[in-house]
Amino acid sequence: MVGTQLNWDEYATAWARLHGGFDPRAAAPVVRAWLRFAYHVGFVLGRLRVGPTPVTVVGVLLCACVPLFAVRPQNGPFLAALFVLLAAVADSVDGAVAVATNRTSRLGYVYDSLADRLGEVAWLAAFWLVGAPGALVVTAGALSWLHEYVRARAVSAGMRELGAVTVGERPTRVSVALVGLLLAGLTGLIEPDLPAGTITMATAVWVLLAGFGLGQLLSAVRRALIDAG
Repeated sequence: MVGTQLNWDEYATAWARLHGGFDPRAAAPVVRAWLRFAYHVGFVLGRLRVGPTPVTVVGVLLCACVPLFAVRPQNGPFLAALFVLLAAVADSVDGAVAVATNRTSRLGYVYDSLADRLGEVAWLAAFWLVGAPGALVVTAGALSWLHEYVRARAVSAGMRELGAVTVGERPTRVSVALVGLLLAGLTGLIEPDLPAGTITMATAVWVLLAGFGLGQLLSAVRRALIDAG
């Protein structure tokens, strides 16, 4: 049964409650516009009685297409970047459907988190296929996984807020994957051997941001748990 749908202000309040108190109405203009776009799409899908789980499944399938298209001889990285973008839209919309229709659940949260991790594995697999070193790709994935693991364990230990909005958050990974693949496609138009170096640099940026973000989060978690204790 689809719940009563929320208007934007009600949605923003509910969304903030599920995201450590971060109010989307107070976000930067680009972030606010993205979240409002997701809300409107989620509202429409809710009216059509589309649940959040099918949207999550579609997002995972879109992510699975990223490495498949990344290795195409012509325009592969461009197509892969397009699927990263579409998957990012689906990732935002599934949560928007759940919140806008009052259908949030703990199980849905677990499914969404699992879908995010599977998606990032697919993106990094595409980086490796385009030419990034395997060790660097694995490091990028491990640091991003640790970021999410530390936050989840900190919440279990009693941290009630986000702890910190770091430079290694999920939107950063989306941006690096999208821009990295686009640049790999552009450099491939110049010289066939350039995409490997370009995607290696993008992977290195992912590692640097993920590592720094993990440090930020650990510092914030330490402060939050000491204060809570």
